[in-house]
Amino acid sequence: MPESALSERDVCTKFITPALERAGWDMQSQIREEVSLTAGKVLVRGKLVARGKSKRADYVLYHRPNVPLAVVEAKDPEHGVGDGMQQALEYAEMLGVPFAFSSNGSGFLFHDATGASNKVETGLKLEEFPSPETLWQRLCAWRKLSGDAARIAAQDYYSDASGKTPRYYQIKAINRVVEAVAQGQNRILLVMATGTGKTYTAFQIIWRLWKAQVKRRILFLADRNILVDQTRTNDFKPFGGAMTKITNRKVDKSFEVYLALYQAITGNEESKDIFKQFSPDFFDLIIVDECHRGSAAADSAWREVLEYFQSATQLGLTATPKETADVSTSYYFGDPVYTYSLKQGIEDGFLAPYKVVRIDLDKDLTGWRPERGKLDKNGYEIEDRIYNQQDFDRALVLEKRTEIVAKRVAEFLEATGRYSKTIVFCEDIDHAERMRQALVNACPQMCSKHRKYVMRITGDSDEGKAELDPFIDPESTFPVIVTTSKLMSTGVDAQTCRVIVLDQTIQSMTEFKQIIGRGTRIREDYGKLYFAILDFKKATELFADPDFDGDPVRIYEPKGEETIVPPDDEEPGDELPPDALEVSTACTPMPKESRASRLAWLMLRDSPGNRSATPWQGLAKRSCPTMSGRPSCSRGEEMISGA
Repeated sequence: MPESALSERDVCTKFITPALERAGWDMQSQIREEVSLTAGKVLVRGKLVARGKSKRADYVLYHRPNVPLAVVEAKDPEHGVGDGMQQALEYAEMLGVPFAFSSNGSGFLFHDATGASNKVETGLKLEEFPSPETLWQRLCAWRKLSGDAARIAAQDYYSDASGKTPRYYQIKAINRVVEAVAQGQNRILLVMATGTGKTYTAFQIIWRLWKAQVKRRILFLADRNILVDQTRTNDFKPFGGAMTKITNRKVDKSFEVYLALYQAITGNEESKDIFKQFSPDFFDLIIVDECHRGSAAADSAWREVLEYFQSATQLGLTATPKETADVSTSYYFGDPVYTYSLKQGIEDGFLAPYKVVRIDLDKDLTGWRPERGKLDKNGYEIEDRIYNQQDFDRALVLEKRTEIVAKRVAEFLEATGRYSKTIVFCEDIDHAERMRQALVNACPQMCSKHRKYVMRITGDSDEGKAELDPFIDPESTFPVIVTTSKLMSTGVDAQTCRVIVLDQTIQSMTEFKQIIGRGTRIREDYGKLYFAILDFKKATELFADPDFDGDPVRIYEPKGEETIVPPDDEEPGDELPPDALEVSTACTPMPKESRASRLAWLMLRDSPGNRSATPWQGLAKRSCPTMSGRPSCSRGEEMISGA
């Protein structure tokens, strides 16, 4: 066969793979082909959704599994030997490795960013490809890893029969932190956007350091019980009997991995400081989840705990580092060793994009002044002044305004999906209860059928808090709409949340990012690929802040009685492929007997040769026999989403 007839895959099979094996690379543990680095950005135009092109490396070479060394990009013989180099360099940067190779089968172009070579790029014959040990030694010298530090950096990841592997940015984050610990760094900050797997990343960091016997006793700290419980039962489960949660203000020193609420180990009096039952050098590693909230403040009780265990290596995790006159995340933990932003997560297709609907109510725009001597409903005279948006639902309650907000939310759900999981953020608990009542009255048909269609989930309501788990469970239909104030603004893994309603004054960028993060999870198997923000309090003006990243797909501002649903026409962005999926959830939830088709769809989608949205059509037809061609009826998509 003439070389000109060879495909890129032929070049890999006949030339590149044999060259790697001759150089000593193990095909089973050190070579991975066609490695998907990103999922492909979710593109949204009206009700149409499709995936953009994903980034896929021809080869990633590893020292050990998930410890990458180099990227190799292949081209067919019609291209030059170095034509794949720029692509290889992009992927090498994503993985955080200094070595990149390009080949067309005749040889290699080798890019070495470590400075160990006389030239940055050199040509190599097929038989001159470097060995795994050669590249590992160069990488260790470049990163200043030697002796024990190199051994720790090469420690195996946790793996099980599920075959789950970390995403590229998680690998980069895990390796950066492990290497920092190996080099003796004791204060470390890791910044990862909400929904990108901080807890799973933390687990792999702990696992590797624990197995390397560098950090034997570990404390994981959080300030919300749900964060600790989710961590214990999900990502940290492999620690098994070596792990415990500190409860009932009792300490058992026979474990190795401890999970605790700050509130459970501290108190107003020194006698209640449970953490002092441990010696100051008891823990080797402390992980501080959502470290922007408490430990960043110099005078906080949280900081007292960290300073007591000052000999331990301390790792701060956050999606939103805080820098103010009184609170500084970086002052205590240092600059981040790695940052994975909301914007990058959306671009990579790991986080859901979103549309914004800004609704300006007349009294919010013009303010409100009571007539002279006007009384409130309790008979007290209302202070004569102009009340504005900052006052509403705080200093002054306009019941009609609450009813209008609820009516507009109901209008949006009726048009886009009555079973779309929705969080309504209110000013306080009282406002959340009034909003619950208004939403019940705005959705009479649904609330008459389903008692839990609308629920209030706030810290003072045991009944409401009991509904938090069903709300975040993708398999549970109810509750659909929840009203809250602060309880659900962070740490709640609401994977299928499709609508976030802002009727709360938000001036903190940190809080704003945390609230937006409640909707950024993607659940493709449930049809959750993007979400909507309904803003009644101008909170999304924070998009203009230079500290914000991850702009919305579209900002729609309806006027007067215009529909609250953004029109499909004239939306900006890339052209979608002809087989894009139409998303509409204005019907009933997916029956359980249809849910098995999700797995079949995912397997079909991820199989070679099926990289488009086409499998969605087959799933829609199987789930809704009345459909034909591209999904277009609301019934079919609701069956896909299983809202």
